[in-house]
Amino acid sequence: MSNDRYTSPLSQRYASKEMQYIFSPDKKFKTWRRLWIALAEAENELGLTDEKGNPAVTAEQIQELKEHAEDINYDVAREREKLVRHDVMSHVYAYGVQCPKAKGIIHLGATSCYVGDNTDVILMTEALRLIRVKLINVIDELSRFAMKYRELPTLAFTHFQPAQPTTVGKRASLWLQEFVMDLEDLEHVLENMKLLGSKGTTGTQASFMELFNGDEAKVKELDRLIARKMGFQQCFPVSGQTYSRKLDTRVLNVLAGIAASAHKFSNDIRLLQHLKEIEEPFEKNQIGSSAMAYKRNPMRSERIASLARFVMADVTNGMFTSATQWFERTLDDSANKRLSIPEGFLATDGILDLLLNVVDGLVVYDKVIEKHLMSELPFMATENIMMDAVKAGGDRQELHEKIRLLSMEAGRNVKVEGKENNLLELIAADDQFPMDLEELQAVMEPSRYVGRSASQVESFVEEVIRPILDANQDILGVRSEITV
Repeated sequence: MSNDRYTSPLSQRYASKEMQYIFSPDKKFKTWRRLWIALAEAENELGLTDEKGNPAVTAEQIQELKEHAEDINYDVAREREKLVRHDVMSHVYAYGVQCPKAKGIIHLGATSCYVGDNTDVILMTEALRLIRVKLINVIDELSRFAMKYRELPTLAFTHFQPAQPTTVGKRASLWLQEFVMDLEDLEHVLENMKLLGSKGTTGTQASFMELFNGDEAKVKELDRLIARKMGFQQCFPVSGQTYSRKLDTRVLNVLAGIAASAHKFSNDIRLLQHLKEIEEPFEKNQIGSSAMAYKRNPMRSERIASLARFVMADVTNGMFTSATQWFERTLDDSANKRLSIPEGFLATDGILDLLLNVVDGLVVYDKVIEKHLMSELPFMATENIMMDAVKAGGDRQELHEKIRLLSMEAGRNVKVEGKENNLLELIAADDQFPMDLEELQAVMEPSRYVGRSASQVESFVEEVIRPILDANQDILGVRSEITV
């Protein structure tokens, strides 16, 4: 690693080796060669001939191309690009040096976007598949956590103010549901990924109509053959020189959705860590603060939030690029796409690795959770207490006013005096309530106040999550490596 120039933290600190390779130069240029082979094969299979009626593309030429599909002569391509200032034509030249018999038919009829745009779609598709694998593993880990703690009562919050209790597992199911929604979006986009195909300089396929002597059926079939050879079901039916940049926006929206869900999760974990109820994993030799040695900062959750903001903002790149393409194409998309697409994927990949690490190592402090819940539960039990008093002959309106006044007194004791919540003692001492302190304390069983939390988690995991996991058993068990 060079220390005298900028290097991206996405590759140095956050993204996995697998995702980095998908967007590496080696992967790109090898995909270019696969596309040139697919084009040559398709032209051969469709019977393309030269002016004398002989095969324009021969099996011998195709075999030569295949023999050098992997051993790219990068030095030749680099030197050629210095001269011609064109990356595609430099690699056409370099491939031709290695394949003298096939030199004349490489890239036949195509424009630069044939390799550039088709490769972009192929790489995005592979990257989405990797994202899918990691997202499903996050869903797996989070569902285990939700089921494990489905019955553990905890204080719920609305507006970050204490509210009716839920359970730790039920809260986790809320995070889980958002990731399932992201998976649904991702799979929709994956199922609808299309190649550009072989459309020519303005999308009219005029060059291929010329090659095939006006045989429109063969020109249409050329697209279908290339798609199948590259593992796709279809090409875009119409295009300019490029595929619609709306596709990039669609892809970045999926990544941003995952980032938003991850950000929500990380925010909740950071707040829970402040409350000392749940903590992210903290390694034996990890340092939480350079100044305060006792601190256990939620650094990984904070990193999730930080990367997530980058991915959510990245969507605007795709939108602006799509919106500002002129007619059949302009080149102001190129530099932006080289940054926004790979970096959006690299950052999302880093987020998912962090999620896998954090969810797998969450630490739950049930005694702290219970303490916080019990300190607020008397306020939440007042409706039940009031109903019991009404059953014993009390007036509902009078009892409601009395509880309101006693609750305010107890709240004042907690907030102003710093004392424990003594609402139960105040109610027990009031003659309008026919229950003693022991009877009131019996009402304080937390499980009475969590409604269907546990069964909601069970139903959700069984009906929604289990089918996803059962259908993807072969990709479960992924573990992440966190560099920092």
